[in-house]
Amino acid sequence: MPTVLPEMPARHGLGYTAPTHDDKMTAGFTCVGVQQNKETSSMPPSPRHKNKTLTTFLATVFGSIGLHRFYLYGGRDRFGWLHVLTIPLSLALMAARPDAPKLFTGLPFVLSALTACLEALVIGLTPDEKWDARHNAASGQSSDSHWILALILVLTVGLGALGVIALLARSFDLLFTGGAFG
Repeated sequence: MPTVLPEMPARHGLGYTAPTHDDKMTAGFTCVGVQQNKETSSMPPSPRHKNKTLTTFLATVFGSIGLHRFYLYGGRDRFGWLHVLTIPLSLALMAARPDAPKLFTGLPFVLSALTACLEALVIGLTPDEKWDARHNAASGQSSDSHWILALILVLTVGLGALGVIALLARSFDLLFTGGAFG
């Protein structure tokens, strides 16, 4: 396991934090740039080990209700609650406009599900070292991804592509033919 330098000055730009290289670096040391969003940067790292494969699975299957966000950051995560709020928002839109196509009134929940697929891909494709630096710094354990993560990522790509294609097909059907095909 490479040694991580605890505090490195970093260059910031357009949402990316890149570590700067120092002349005092020695062979065997690895610089890991850790970037956190504003909502979660003030939260202390949890001493409990966060499993990347489980998080990817939660984002794929239950991501539209934000379960993966609550697993990672706890009940105070704003984006997790935003995922949850899409359910009553979609239901309220369906109740307010029962004659409108369900795709349009349920769009907040559909977009939440597609966003969760994208989040699952980002989580699953994060290198183990960067994952450990971001989510497992205080746990003392290191992550070791296995083949099951690759299988979950392939299924996530398939589900996400299926969702986007279905959303586009139904949207074009509703917009250009008035829903003549279903």
